[in-house]
This record gives sequence, C-alpha cells and structure tokens, in this order.
Amino acid sequence: MMPLLSRWFRAPFLTRTRIVLALLVAVSADGLQFVLGWLGPGEWLIVDPAIDLVTTGLTIRLLGFHVLLPTFAAKLVPLVEELPSWTACVIAVVALRRRAQRREITELK
Repeated sequence: MMPLLSRWFRAPFLTRTRIVLALLVAVSADGLQFVLGWLGPGEWLIVDPAIDLVTTGLTIRLLGFHVLLPTFAAKLVPLVEELPSWTACVIAVVALRRRAQRREITELK
C-alpha cells in the first residue's frame, strides 16, 4: 500500500504538457462551475462537488499532491466560490514546483 501512496504523493517532473493539461483542467472546472452556478441550487448541489472531486483527482495526477490542490475547501468562505480558485491554485502550485525543480537541478550540478 505504501508504494501506491508514495507514487501519488510524489511530485512528478513538470513538463510543458503536464502544465498545459493541468491548466486546461482548472480553467474548465472554473468555467463549468461559473456557468452551472446560474442554474439554481437544486441541480447545482450535486454537480459542484462532483466537479471538485474530478478536478482534484486530475490535478493531483498531473502535478502530484500539494496542500493547495484541494481548493474545494476554499468554497466554505463566502464570496470565494465566485473566484477562479482552481486556476489560481494550479498556477501557484506550478510556480512553487518549478522553483523547487530549478533548485534541485542546480544542486545536482
């Protein structure tokens, strides 16, 4: 069980493809949540957590686990749900991971 967990929590090397895909997932989730937010509370209460769950899984698979990635917790704060939290989070995680990668590469030299 531990090798599976360590594989999921290990930060993969960020490639341009991983970054672009993670950004596409985040922008799509934010866009979907914004558009579907106008539907009404009935259907939305079921769809919103599903979008968050799928987006969490995909971004963790693409970028590795990071404390910032479960952004659905930010939705508990009033008015924050209107912000593109997935996109902002992915940008922040990519910036942090790229900085860490650069540091690792320079340490290996």
